Amino acid sequence: MWTEENRQRYNRDKLRYPSDLTDDEWSLLEPLIPPAKRGGRKRTVDMREVVNGAMYVLSTGCQWRAVPKDLPPKSTVHGYLKRWEYDGTLHRIHHTLYQKCREQVEREPSPTACIIDSQSVKSAEKGGAALIRRAMMRGRRSVASSAISWSIRRG
Repeated sequence: MWTEENRQRYNRDKLRYPSDLTDDEWSLLEPLIPPAKRGGRKRTVDMREVVNGAMYVLSTGCQWRAVPKDLPPKSTVHGYLKRWEYDGTLHRIHHTLYQKCREQVEREPSPTACIIDSQSVKSAEKGGAALIRRAMMRGRRSVASSAISWSIRRG
């Protein structure tokens, strides 16, 4: 509910961009960001700014080349986003925030129930995975059915 307290809490007018992280939001994410790799050069980029760059692209839907110049370069932001997807960091961030949201509404951090509709049960009984796999495979065609095979002489 939008009370005065909530309005102030979610007000983003004082931020550079509405997609930038607040201090509270960054305090949740900072421990989930992996440390710099050992060896090599020291990390010089501010990780909060990298997350702000990713949030800017995700919230505005802009192209990577349209990332504002006061954020880290698009290649840096994109590179970290790809690395975090590969090493599971994005999954850990999502899972942690999901659990925090559930705790805020006084629920168990992990759901304990699921809903299965009758259609899912029917397909599972008939071996649904194999049927789906077969439906997604490309059909095989014989060489004779191709018009090109008649026009090209093999030799």
